[in-house]
Amino acid sequence: MTADASDFSPLAASARSRLHTPRVTSFVSNSMSEDAGTPGRVIMAMAMFMFVYGAIALRLIDLGMADETPSSAYIGAQQAITASRPDLVDRNGELLATDIKAPSLYAEPRKIVDVDEVIDKLSSVMPELGTETIRNRLMGNAGFVWLKREITPRQREEIHRLGLPGIGFLTENRRFFPGGPTASHILGLVNVDEQGIAGMEKYLDGQGIADLQKFGFATSQSMKPIALSIDVRAQHVVRDELLKAIDRYQAIAAIGIVLDVHTGEVVAMSSVPDFDPNDPAEALKPENLNRATAGVYEMGSVFKSFSLAMALESGKVSMDDTIDATKPIRMGGFTINDFHGLHRPLTLPEVFVHSSNIGTARMTMELGIPWQQEFLRRLGLLERTRTELPEIAAPLLPSKWGDLSAMTISYGHGISVTPMQTAVAGAALVNGGYMIDPTFLPRTREEAQKTAVRVMSKRVSDQMRYLLRLNAVKGSGRNARVPGYMVGGKTGTSEKIVNGRYVHDKRRNSFLSAFPMDDPRYVVLVTIDEPKPEEGKHYATAGYNTAPVVSKIIARIAPMLGVVPHVTEDSDKILVSY
Repeated sequence: MTADASDFSPLAASARSRLHTPRVTSFVSNSMSEDAGTPGRVIMAMAMFMFVYGAIALRLIDLGMADETPSSAYIGAQQAITASRPDLVDRNGELLATDIKAPSLYAEPRKIVDVDEVIDKLSSVMPELGTETIRNRLMGNAGFVWLKREITPRQREEIHRLGLPGIGFLTENRRFFPGGPTASHILGLVNVDEQGIAGMEKYLDGQGIADLQKFGFATSQSMKPIALSIDVRAQHVVRDELLKAIDRYQAIAAIGIVLDVHTGEVVAMSSVPDFDPNDPAEALKPENLNRATAGVYEMGSVFKSFSLAMALESGKVSMDDTIDATKPIRMGGFTINDFHGLHRPLTLPEVFVHSSNIGTARMTMELGIPWQQEFLRRLGLLERTRTELPEIAAPLLPSKWGDLSAMTISYGHGISVTPMQTAVAGAALVNGGYMIDPTFLPRTREEAQKTAVRVMSKRVSDQMRYLLRLNAVKGSGRNARVPGYMVGGKTGTSEKIVNGRYVHDKRRNSFLSAFPMDDPRYVVLVTIDEPKPEEGKHYATAGYNTAPVVSKIIARIAPMLGVVPHVTEDSDKILVSY
């Protein structure tokens, strides 16, 4: 197609210009309008991005500063967990308690970005951390809070894998008791801060361990093991036999004590049911009470041992005397009778062997109440026992100590004491007449004699050894005999009080014994709470349960304690003279 000349004429050019001008004008106008709005939106977007990044930068700076300056709570926790406790060992060096390392979980709330996420993930490993209490701890702005003390290595590993910011671990000391419940009532336990709260652990804190921890001197390198007086082998035997006794006699509890009569050292002490100190919550159960030192009970006819010693020591009664036990004693609406009365006059040894309430009460009244109180006080039966263990109960005494109370106390009713008090007083009967406070720490005879107090003559002590041995051969203690060892002792069967009245089918039985009676070294006391008659038998008195348990204990521990048996002598041999 060829162009016409007119196409290039000025008129044509003018026409084309008028034709296209409106379109160009419109395009330019729209373009200018859009350019005017764009800078405002850009500036707004830039401002928003700057705000967000600024907030993140400030948070990072805050976190960085937090890392540089640990909170005082965090520093305090680090200092606390370095505190150690000394190992506890038995008299032969066997380990009883020690420190081991355990991880604990903590949080730094101000480092946590998303609390809900942290709660969800932590509770997936440890459901107990999904509580509102934990949430409240994490919502704050604290620099350090504990979440869980003493977690397992597996829990630590699983939580570590979650990679949660603000969640960390500190390795701290945890008290560990290798024997579990074997000696729980002696050792006691500690809390999560390594502070003793019961038993010998609490005692040690009072002796300066707590102060050493406070000032940072209690470290594993600086603490030497502390030896206790107990023999863990004998301790295991006593506890084992008590558990068997509870099962055999369907009892609710049992107590066993082994005491060195010359030093006062507690060689073994068990009260079952007990608890595992590695699980402190068990110690709070009422049935796990330390009945040996923190419980007080009427000990029944065991007290006749003290009453006869009291009578002999007074000089008003001799071994050759005869006491009228022909008929019951009636006073103030009460009747004192014998369980198996012979209804005739009894010699003093017969009063003891036949466990006559009537004969014991008559002797006591002949001596008078002041002498009775004085002698029982000498034996430590009217005051709280002095020893290291914190859990020591005070005896329960009659509010009015009149004639009736004096007579019932003479055979173990109307006064409640701890089994430990009974064992300690029993040691004085056979060790030559010395009252020695019990101890859970090693002590030599020489050290014991420095604080020992003579409470009766050696003559009376020898007479009591004769009577205790006689009762084990011819009396209620026959089931306590052990071939090769001269065991002596006295049974006690005490009816329990329910709603203010004695009930005949609920008893607390005891057997206080010593061996070997020709040269006593150890006292063994066993108490069983509410024993039932053994299968095939009709009686549940002490001679049928506590005496056999003592026999089993002595047979097992005597060789451990180095007591040589009299292999050539008759086990029924009675001491030659008194």
